[in-house]
Amino acid sequence: MTNILDELAKKIDNISDKDSSEDVVVEEKKAKKSQKTEEKVISLDNGSEAMANLLSENAIRFPQVGDVVEGKVVEVTSNAIYLDIEPFGTGIVLGREMKDGTTSVKLKADDTVSATIIELENEDGYIELSIREASHEKAWESLENKRDSQEKVDAKVVSANKGGLLIEINGISGFLPVSQLSSKNYPRVEDGDKNKIYNLLKKLIGQEMEVRILDIDQESEKLIVSEKAAQKEKDMEVISGLREGDVIEGEISGVVDFGAFVKFLPVGVESANDEDKLEGLVHISELAWQLIEDPRDIVKVGSRVTAKIIGIDDNKISLSIRALQEDPWSEVSKKYPIGGVVQGTVHKINHFGAFVYLDKNIHGLAHISEMSQLYPGKNIDEIIKVGEKYSWKVISMEPREHRMGLMLSQDEKKKKSEKPEKEIKEVEEPVQDDAPVRNDVATSGGPSEAIEEKPKKAKKEVKVKKAEAAKEKK
Repeated sequence: MTNILDELAKKIDNISDKDSSEDVVVEEKKAKKSQKTEEKVISLDNGSEAMANLLSENAIRFPQVGDVVEGKVVEVTSNAIYLDIEPFGTGIVLGREMKDGTTSVKLKADDTVSATIIELENEDGYIELSIREASHEKAWESLENKRDSQEKVDAKVVSANKGGLLIEINGISGFLPVSQLSSKNYPRVEDGDKNKIYNLLKKLIGQEMEVRILDIDQESEKLIVSEKAAQKEKDMEVISGLREGDVIEGEISGVVDFGAFVKFLPVGVESANDEDKLEGLVHISELAWQLIEDPRDIVKVGSRVTAKIIGIDDNKISLSIRALQEDPWSEVSKKYPIGGVVQGTVHKINHFGAFVYLDKNIHGLAHISEMSQLYPGKNIDEIIKVGEKYSWKVISMEPREHRMGLMLSQDEKKKKSEKPEKEIKEVEEPVQDDAPVRNDVATSGGPSEAIEEKPKKAKKEVKVKKAEAAKEKK
């Protein structure tokens, strides 16, 4: 019996141990499962993080309308170009949007080209593109670069107005002002008539010119170019052989209000085309020693002249014709000494006096103050007239500055003071000889007395005028 009870107790202990171990195993399994789940979650978290990092490193931006994209030409037909725009699909370029203003090369399969998106998906499912618009943007960028590098570009003249030429470069419109034309194309119009200038500018339409870009602004679509600037290096190279003091022979190529242009051959060159000749300006003050109001009175287009180079500034050449002529003022003191009385013709009257020519080259100024002193209360144009000759006294001299001071001589003053006496005699004689007589009223008493009173009054006025004239003469 005892043995049976012992065996039974052992079995019960074994069962308890088995349940206990099973519980341990279950707990261990649960722990392992939880650990695996956590590891899996951690792994997934790490994967998401890696994917996020990968996407951020290789972010794909979907294009928008107006963006410029690159594509490979798949097919070219008469009215469309198909482009492979990876990775977004196939693009199509239609009609006038196929034209590239920057080049005349025709596109073919496998060529890579830039195009602007004008519609993300058209009715046929294609991305609609424009090569023309993209090339326009590209052209502006190209011109901006050329402005910065001062590179020369070819411009086509498409139209003209009175202020200059309208030009086109790679499909972009611009303007070339008259002042920026080279000497070859600059319109030389003697009287400065704008209609004549316009007619000359119209002759340049259709021509191509080498220009430099002076100013460009894509936003306001402004493009200003210069032909003169493009010729600068060439001119400078030729001008480098010139020196101040050199004497040149040339032909008057144009006359303007401020002087005359002269075309001449570079030093050491015996013959050249008109466009290869140099051009200099003779300012109005350097045409002759005399006072000049209109250069056209001194020189004419086509006339041959000899001139001296008096200045070289950058690519501008200043010339003088009078520098090669004897200065008439060098002997002026001997010819017209101070204090001497000379004959001179009034050339011009202005608010400060009168310019008087003593001969072809020598002139002087009669200041308004001298006139006012001699003839107080009178205007200068009441005393002298333009084109009339008078006697003048030389009162000052500055030969180096070409200045001479003049005043009306006493002889002229006497002439002017004698003139009123003659006028008085002319008034007096008719009063004495031709006193009015009216027969129809002479016998009527009152009226005849009034008629006799008029001659008495006239005689009294004559006496007063005589007294004033005598006083002025003294």
